Amino acid sequence: MSHPPRPQHLSLPSLLDTIQRQHAAYFWDGADTATGLPYDRRGTKGEKISDLVSLGGVGFGLMSIIVMADRGWVARHHAASRVFAILDALAGMPRYRGAFPHFVKASDLTVVPLVPLDDGADLIETALLAQGLLCAREYFDEKSPAEDEIREQIHRILTAIEWSGFVRPGARPSLFWHWSPQYEWSLNVPITGWNEGLIAYVLAAGSQDHSIDPEVFHLGWKNEGAYRNGESYYGHTLPAGSPYGGPLFLSQYSFCGLDPRGLFDEHIDYWDQAVAHSGINYEHCRRNPKGHIGYGVYGWGLTASDGPRGYLVSCPMNDVGVLAPTAALSSFPFLPAQAEAAARAFLSYGNGRLWGAFGFADAFAPAENWVSDCHLAINQGPMVAMIENYRTGLLWRLFMKAPEVMVGLARLGIDRRQRSQDPESLGETRP
Repeated sequence: MSHPPRPQHLSLPSLLDTIQRQHAAYFWDGADTATGLPYDRRGTKGEKISDLVSLGGVGFGLMSIIVMADRGWVARHHAASRVFAILDALAGMPRYRGAFPHFVKASDLTVVPLVPLDDGADLIETALLAQGLLCAREYFDEKSPAEDEIREQIHRILTAIEWSGFVRPGARPSLFWHWSPQYEWSLNVPITGWNEGLIAYVLAAGSQDHSIDPEVFHLGWKNEGAYRNGESYYGHTLPAGSPYGGPLFLSQYSFCGLDPRGLFDEHIDYWDQAVAHSGINYEHCRRNPKGHIGYGVYGWGLTASDGPRGYLVSCPMNDVGVLAPTAALSSFPFLPAQAEAAARAFLSYGNGRLWGAFGFADAFAPAENWVSDCHLAINQGPMVAMIENYRTGLLWRLFMKAPEVMVGLARLGIDRRQRSQDPESLGETRP
C-alpha cells in the first residue's frame, strides 16, 4: 500500500491534486488493458479482484479521464485513444432498447445479472454512463479524425437509447429501472424521487427521438409534488426526499454533471437540496447520537459502501459506524471546509492506513478497527468529478452546454437563476 503525503504540509490545491490524481489513476492504470473499461472493484494493493465492470463506473471513468487530460496528467491524444477504446467496447456490448446492463464481464462483454431477473437493461446505470459520454463528447471538440470519430460514436450510442421504452404500459407514468426481453417488467421498480435517478429524467426528456412526456417526470419522479420533504433536521431544511435525506450518493451521482447552482423548479431549489442533504449528513456524524468511535468534525460521511460484513447503505437512519471517504469528499462543492477537514484527517488516519494504490480505501469502521481492502469505481469517480467541479466547474460546464441537457431541463420545467455570489467554488482556472 502506497504511503500518503503528510496532510499538514499540503496546501489546499496540492491536497486536491493528490487526491484527484490518485483516485483518477483507478480509471487509467487500473483499467482493463484490452478494453480500457474500469473494473467494478480493485484491491487497495492494486490487485484485480474480478472481471466485473459496472456501466455507471464507466461513466465516472470517462469523467475522470477528462479531468486527467485537462490537468495535463495524461496527454490529450492519449486520453482520446483511451476513450475511443472504451467506446469500441461499449459498441460490442448487449443493449436492450438501446440501454445498457448493470454489469458486464470485461473479458467477453457478456451480461452479469445484479440480481435474479436482471438480465437486461438498467436505466440508472445507463444514465450515469450517458452523463460521462456527454461530457466526453463536449470535451473532445477538436476538428481531427480521432475526436470527430469520438463524437460520432457517442452520438450513435446516445441516440439509440429508447428512454420512452422504459415507461411501463398500463402503469402509473414513470420511468422504470429495469427491462429485459426475457423477464420484461418483472422487477417492477419505478424510478421515483428523491434519489440518483434525476439524471435519467433529464436525459429522457431531452432525447431527440425517444423523449418522454413531461408528465412522466411530474407523476413518476415527483409524485405530483409528494416527494417534497420540507422538514428540518439538525438545523437544515430538506427540500425533498426521505427523512434525513438518505445516503449521500442520492445527491451526488446526478450532480457530477448536472450543475445544481441556481437550478430550481416549482417545487425545490436543487442547490439547496444538495447543500441541505450534505449538511444533515455532516451534522449527524458531528453530533454522533449513537456514540460511534471516530465520528466528529473530522470523521463523517455516510453513503453506500463496503462494510465489515458486506456491502451496505449507510445514512443517518441506518448508521452502523461505517464511514466512506467518498461521501465527504464528493461534498466539496457543497461543504468545502468540512470536506477539507475530513480529507486531511483521512490521510492521517491510522498512520496512512486508509491510503491505497488508488487513493482512499472504500470505507472504514473505527470501532471495529476495520478498513476495506477494496476501491469501488462508483465511489472513486465521484470524488474526482466533484472535486473538479468545486475547483473549476469543468464537468458542470461541459454537461450543461449539451443540447440534450438544455432541452431536457426546459421540457421538465427546471430553470436556472443567476446567483448573486458563488462562495462555494474555489474558482481555479486552467493555465
